[in-house]
Amino acid sequence: MIKRSIFIGSPCHLKTTNEQLVIQYSHVKGQEEMADMYVPIEDIGVIVLDHEQITLSHRLLEKLIDNNAALITCNEKHLPTGMLLNLDGNSLQAERFKYQQDATIPLKKQLWQQTVQYKIANQAAVLEHFNIDSGRLRELSKAVKSGDSDNYEAQAAAFYWKVLFPPAWNFIRHREGEPPNNLLNYGYSILRGVVARSLVGSGLLPTLGIFHHNKYNAYALADDIMEPYRPYVDLLVRQIINETSSIDVLNRELKARLLQIPAIDVTIDGEISPLMIATQRTSASLAKCYAGTSRKLIYPIM
Repeated sequence: MIKRSIFIGSPCHLKTTNEQLVIQYSHVKGQEEMADMYVPIEDIGVIVLDHEQITLSHRLLEKLIDNNAALITCNEKHLPTGMLLNLDGNSLQAERFKYQQDATIPLKKQLWQQTVQYKIANQAAVLEHFNIDSGRLRELSKAVKSGDSDNYEAQAAAFYWKVLFPPAWNFIRHREGEPPNNLLNYGYSILRGVVARSLVGSGLLPTLGIFHHNKYNAYALADDIMEPYRPYVDLLVRQIINETSSIDVLNRELKARLLQIPAIDVTIDGEISPLMIATQRTSASLAKCYAGTSRKLIYPIM
């Protein structure tokens, strides 16, 4: 079953009763008459908290963690900055941690090669969706070597970001850059939470990456595995700016569109499924690669 993505962006108190998330407004000035809202905790995949006056109970945190929900918190700029995940998401976790820690350099290089190939191929598909020539990316995708030793990922990115958005925008992809970087940042954060949740569910440690190794990054593996999924966010963002030029402020309507990312239909291993389910299949295939029972990662293809 596809899990729900919940966004909470106004003052409230969150608690749990009878396995439900309860959103309570009775203590908020001007909203005292608003009725409590209820959401079954087992239905929640991702919950985003985006207001400094949100309070919540520790019991609710326990329930969310027990149900492997990813809780994302936002800063004063309304950008996701923190994430809470289950540390015990799979009964075979200790065994899979060991396989993950013992992964050889050649295996990691093969896994990264596959990851980059899928990422560039999906970037090419995004360009083709908007009738932009993608020949360069198709060539790079086919030529990626073990470990991406020629750094084709960076070469593809330089070309991709140059042509994806209208030339007049002079777009530069940078976390602190001009819009639509704000939309991309928000979408990638939601995607990161979904992928990290799936990795934990497969008994893997999000900190131990294949390619990303920053000692300050607690979600290096999630950053690796989400790479072929990023183009789905890019596609949605480009569709949004085709519909409206009002993207300077990341308002509630834009966030609602981006919160649909986990439910986007993708094609993976010849089947159509929601993106959140696809990330679970990708994570499960990675666990098999670490265990030595498979050499192929399963990623979606546009």
